[in-house]
Amino acid sequence: MSLFSSLTPVFVAVLCVIIGFIFKNSQKKDKTKPKENSSYGAKVRPWVDEDLQDDTEINSKENEDDNDWTESENEDNLTHIPYTPPRYAAAEMLERSEKFYSLMNLRRSVRFISPEPVPREVINNVIRAAGTAPSGAHTEPWTFVVVSDADVKHKIREIVEEEEEINYKQRMGDNWVHDLKRLRTNWVKEYLDIAPYLILIFKQTYGVLPNGKKKTHYYNEISVSISCGILLAALQHVELVTVTTTPLNCGPQLRSLLQRPANEKLLMLLPVGYPASDATVPDLKRKDLNDIMVSV
Repeated sequence: MSLFSSLTPVFVAVLCVIIGFIFKNSQKKDKTKPKENSSYGAKVRPWVDEDLQDDTEINSKENEDDNDWTESENEDNLTHIPYTPPRYAAAEMLERSEKFYSLMNLRRSVRFISPEPVPREVINNVIRAAGTAPSGAHTEPWTFVVVSDADVKHKIREIVEEEEEINYKQRMGDNWVHDLKRLRTNWVKEYLDIAPYLILIFKQTYGVLPNGKKKTHYYNEISVSISCGILLAALQHVELVTVTTTPLNCGPQLRSLLQRPANEKLLMLLPVGYPASDATVPDLKRKDLNDIMVSV
């Protein structure tokens, strides 16, 4: 009897290990079990778009231990200069703010774009404006690829439409596809052929110095997103139209097509031009100020 009592804790411990092993295996099976898409009756393809995943971490332990990385260039003694921008009277500030809001309130996502040529210098200037955006530690982690060649535009369209069809049918899910129905969007992107320019905006996840060393680009995705906002405002200012597209799962193929380096990840694609004469847009309403602003 005393022998059985002394062995009881051992039996209990072994039993706990067995139960834990069985529970852990059952969890693995649940995670690996494929899910079904009720709309299309097909297996949901995994979300593979790493380019559009947020990677805005300030720094990582891996970078600290990697000899390929370097600190900022010799800018410890960067000169600071006086800053004296113009200052408007209160009445003029109010008028300017109202005019700017009225201009931006006309901005719409337009999928019907005219093939009419747009002066290239105008495109250069709106991208210059986008390049004035703030960025983490002033790393300016953006690359704007402007495509006007018809053959390259068509190749871009083929890549995008192939992946977008899979997105709509397998990856995006019922709710997402349902919410897009009222906007009448699908995977067919004729404007990628028709628009005189395609602007592809890449985020530089890190910089590469002339000596080959890598440089950290802090908050690269947030910085490039701000730049995209300024670009949209600049396009609206010159009465050009676009539609913001995030080419899901197309990044590696488009990066290869455009011969962009590995540190650049595609964030956004903008077809740019004048609106087509028969262009239409959904009759959407924007939220009231009280619904988007909180005063404390």
